[in-house]
Amino acid sequence: MIHITLKQLRYFEALARHGHFGRAADACAISQPALSMQIKELEESLGIALFERSARQVRLTNFGEEFALRVRDILRAVDELGDLARASRDKLSGRLRIGVIPTVAPYLLPAIIGNLTRMHPRLDIHVRETLTPKLIQELAEGRLDTAVVALPVSEPSFTEVALFAENFVLVRPGEDEGKPVPSSESLREMRLLLLEEGHCFRDQALSFCNIQSALPREVLDGSSLSTLVQMVGARIGVTLIPEMAVAVETRSASVSVDRFQEPQPSRTIGMIWRKTSPMVRQLLQVSEVVRHSADALREQHNPGPSSRAPLLN
Repeated sequence: MIHITLKQLRYFEALARHGHFGRAADACAISQPALSMQIKELEESLGIALFERSARQVRLTNFGEEFALRVRDILRAVDELGDLARASRDKLSGRLRIGVIPTVAPYLLPAIIGNLTRMHPRLDIHVRETLTPKLIQELAEGRLDTAVVALPVSEPSFTEVALFAENFVLVRPGEDEGKPVPSSESLREMRLLLLEEGHCFRDQALSFCNIQSALPREVLDGSSLSTLVQMVGARIGVTLIPEMAVAVETRSASVSVDRFQEPQPSRTIGMIWRKTSPMVRQLLQVSEVVRHSADALREQHNPGPSSRAPLLN
């Protein structure tokens, strides 16, 4: 009879994910020799190699690839047993693993964490900030409980709950303040600064400008909204940012902020989670906290009738 432990499966999954003994050991908070020993014992129990080892890389064997798919299903099912226990409690408590996209996290996450901690002090919150495709993958694999993303994601296995909508604004060099706001067609003729490939916000901005395929020479990439705004302040070009980012990103840059004519470009922010999650009731409670946090942020940064109002719709 093959003897396999959950600990070995978790170590195997970490090594399969990181492809490196040192990084996998760090992720599991154990020493590298201890991880290596557990993997060796697992392979001996199975009677077959799971990894190809080289000086620089660890790679799954063909059997290891198939084994990894089954292991992720097993670990997700085990985690959902714990979720089932938490779902039976009246109050939110225990571990909550929440993912957030980078164009939301710096602006809304502090309020979300603060409100969740105040309302549910027994909640142990773990945050993961990364791009939407990675959040979707980790949510599907059971490494996240929920994620705050731009909707829709159109994954049949996920529940999507829309929480709020916000417009995009145009950021131009400070000396352009008061000039007519260009149309989406005019933006295609300007030096447009956008987030690099992989950001959903980039795709939304390109869609608004009706730039569908090969990007023109005038489009430049940045790694963050902060970088884009600072580049605008240096008169390198213009950019679009979500309204929730205005107060933070423009406070130290010599830029002007303007609204577009109707219909304004916008996005819908919401939460997603697996349809199989037993924590639906609790996740709906979390979604309400996210919604109220966004409402409070809008009121906090609403300066009245000017180029920077209001923060959110």
